[in-house]
Amino acid sequence: MNQQEIQNLRQDYSAATLSENDTKGDPINQFEQWFNEALAAKLHEPNAMTLATATTNGKPSARIVLLKGFNQHGFIFYTNYLSRKGKEITKNPQGAITFFWGELERQVRIEGTIEKLSKEDSERYFHTRPKGSQIGAVVSPQSQEIEGRDELEKKWNELEAEYEGKEVPKPSFWGGYILNPQLVEFWQGRSSRLHDRILYKKVDKKSWKKVRLAP
Repeated sequence: MNQQEIQNLRQDYSAATLSENDTKGDPINQFEQWFNEALAAKLHEPNAMTLATATTNGKPSARIVLLKGFNQHGFIFYTNYLSRKGKEITKNPQGAITFFWGELERQVRIEGTIEKLSKEDSERYFHTRPKGSQIGAVVSPQSQEIEGRDELEKKWNELEAEYEGKEVPKPSFWGGYILNPQLVEFWQGRSSRLHDRILYKKVDKKSWKKVRLAP
């Protein structure tokens, strides 16, 4: 594919509309509605989201992680605390999440502060994971350089044998985070790039202001 072909890639959106009156007063309730619609549409991994973090001097990084829960306090995911994102969150707890559900021509952007879940919550979730994934979390020094895949597989096989018939203890360097939202934007694709964008801005601990943004 040449540069001209890339430039000509475009999609005109016409699946739905989004108005201020169509959206709920609380962005978490609105997200729940859209997330349920993504589930009903049987999209592939509708809980996949781009998580962006940054260093203290503003150098950003982003990656796809999986949403593992949400409530009125925020959006939950799990990872290695010593990974790049974990280290960045420790020093700069500001983060952003983006969901893109292309088949529904929808996007949700969320900005806020990130904090660790309790050890008890992380323990509880860790032991719901498949045992192989639990072992994988133990053996992988996430984001660090390693000699090769053989090293990981050898450690994994050793631990599989060690914990046969036993519970895998959650490593201290692994657990959950919750992003507490301050801004939540719902984007619905529209024809001629006149997209609908409804933004919720946190006013205080319990209330939100809803506005429309230009596309």
